[in-house]
Amino acid sequence: MGKISLRHRIGRKGLKTYSLRLAVQSGFAILIMLIGLEFARFVHAIETGVSPLPSRPSGVEGFLPISGLMGVLDWIYQGKLNSIHPAATMLFLIFTVSALLLRKNFCSWICPVGLISETLARIGRRVFGRNFRPWRWLDEGLRSIKYLLLGFFAWAIFTMSADALREFITSGYNRISDVKMYYFFAHLSSTSIVVLVVLTVGSVFINGFWCRYLCPYGAWLGIFSWTSPVKIRRNEASCTDCGLCDRVCMARLPVSKKERIISPECTGCLDCVASCPSSTALTAGGKGRKIGVEHFAAGVFLVFMLGYLVARVAGWWEGGVSESEYFQLHGVMESLDHLGQEYRP
Repeated sequence: MGKISLRHRIGRKGLKTYSLRLAVQSGFAILIMLIGLEFARFVHAIETGVSPLPSRPSGVEGFLPISGLMGVLDWIYQGKLNSIHPAATMLFLIFTVSALLLRKNFCSWICPVGLISETLARIGRRVFGRNFRPWRWLDEGLRSIKYLLLGFFAWAIFTMSADALREFITSGYNRISDVKMYYFFAHLSSTSIVVLVVLTVGSVFINGFWCRYLCPYGAWLGIFSWTSPVKIRRNEASCTDCGLCDRVCMARLPVSKKERIISPECTGCLDCVASCPSSTALTAGGKGRKIGVEHFAAGVFLVFMLGYLVARVAGWWEGGVSESEYFQLHGVMESLDHLGQEYRP
């Protein structure tokens, strides 16, 4: 990748981030914005009754992780992937497999919320000279929230019978959940605006406020990343005990005191490696094998692209909701409950 990809971007107090990671994050953010614009055009065509509808970007289903998890379980029950939102299921599986292999890199290399959160934290460091850390007892209590949320969703989904799960997946509510999700962001309620303001302010003061305390998706990926062969490893002989790795770690892990980091909180951001003044003290990789930032970035990209290509070739990407269904469901969208009892295809 050359020297440019390895150039460090220096933040307050010598904390650094690999420019390559910022470039990958930005690339995915641009892709998501383009998908959003294309989907907005699709929804506008539904609103105005334009037929035929413009193409619908299946990538928008990445914003339906609960539907994705339900799709995985339904796939196991039924022996075939549902045709309603198959991309939601495939993206959910792609990011889970990626966490198994390369820690929960989705949070620090792909997720647009992660990029926004880190940017707000950088603003906080520029304005206040630092980010703040709650007391340890409060921090641990707040961190449990995302696992409680994950537990609630997992309990609600895994206790459903196969028939109940299939009923939800084929319901009108789920069929048009992508449009409902769009309206949630396009027409924010006063409550949603207040919540976003709180999250924004919190992210300025506390690095990774949403990701650290509230994101159940990150909690799910963290559980699977525990078994990842890729870990941050510290060579005690080369360590200068400067503490920069501890200060830059968005997960606030005691990197400088561990031989290796196995915590599910580690996002694989590699900021600790970027900030380390010693080239041999901190490395990422398996036992006895170092993985450079270029190889890590290539791995993130290849897992994503391989999963996407498999989904396309196997016919597990394009959704099966017809144009007539979108028009019909849009007209009764507000009356649909979570079981979609007012609509059956």
